[in-house]
Amino acid sequence: MSIFFKSKNRIIYFNSNEQNSAYELGLALSALIKKHVLCSRNIIFLCIGSDRATGDCLGPIIGYKLSKYIKLPNFYIYGTLEHPVHAKNLKDTITMINQKHDDALIIAIDASLGKSDHIGYITLGEGPLKPGAGVDKDLPEVGDLFITGIVNFSGMLDHMLLQTTRLNVVMSMADQICQAINYSINHLESHLLNEVTS
Repeated sequence: MSIFFKSKNRIIYFNSNEQNSAYELGLALSALIKKHVLCSRNIIFLCIGSDRATGDCLGPIIGYKLSKYIKLPNFYIYGTLEHPVHAKNLKDTITMINQKHDDALIIAIDASLGKSDHIGYITLGEGPLKPGAGVDKDLPEVGDLFITGIVNFSGMLDHMLLQTTRLNVVMSMADQICQAINYSINHLESHLLNEVTS
């Protein structure tokens, strides 16, 4: 679970229940990636969370889905259902990514808690994510960009809320986020191809 650092950059909210949310998220994501990426820079999707709690499995589900169809050079996925990135191994994973992928753009993906009327919303923003802050865990900040899905409301007994989050909410947002990422990658490939041929 995550909260966001306050920054000068705005956080964009997308309602995952609206028809064009994946398309709009994909467009916004590709614009942010273009702003940060040079042609040769690696892009890392760091999908954070545990598969042991429904409310915290958004990241691993997205990682699992992305790993099935993103097989492109310069794109890497960490955090899947088989090999989740969670509180116990996040610090080591960040160290490994920094050693293995010099100057990569890291897009951190995680579930988050928010206001009850924001459940089902997806957020996109620039800057680091602070995983675990929503449930009072002290974990290192990570990411140049972040995507989160608000899976439940924040309140008393946040750990209990993770166990009672509806899987349908998580799966629906995972589908939308994966579609958006797929769209943004295709959009970026077309953009780079046009630059090469023009």
